[in-house]
Amino acid sequence: QVQLVESGGGLVQAGGSLRLSCAAPGRMLSTYAMGWFRQAPGKEREFVAAISSKGDKTSYAANVQGRFTISRDAARNAVYLQMNSLTPEDTAVYNCNADLDFDSVATSPYEHWGRGTQVTVSS
Repeated sequence: QVQLVESGGGLVQAGGSLRLSCAAPGRMLSTYAMGWFRQAPGKEREFVAAISSKGDKTSYAANVQGRFTISRDAARNAVYLQMNSLTPEDTAVYNCNADLDFDSVATSPYEHWGRGTQVTVSS
């Protein structure tokens, strides 16, 4: 189990941008593929984006493709989600999670989640 800490959320107007960060204090993330997920009120958690351990592969949910960019910085031991052109439909709690297999990131049955970071987009 990798304990993860998300940050960077906030309140932003529609059309604005935010960058989320995911860190793992005391644990190296370099061996893990990483994913971002979100859960809006009254809805199930959904996959947003994934990045391979080396950063050479990424994947995105269709509803964020072209607006969001996932990246990682091995030196900082962090993973980021740059979110542009935000809409009220992006309002949710965002979480990151880790998996050893990039192809499983989107669908793994994660047992543990961090507190997440709240993103609120006003219209």
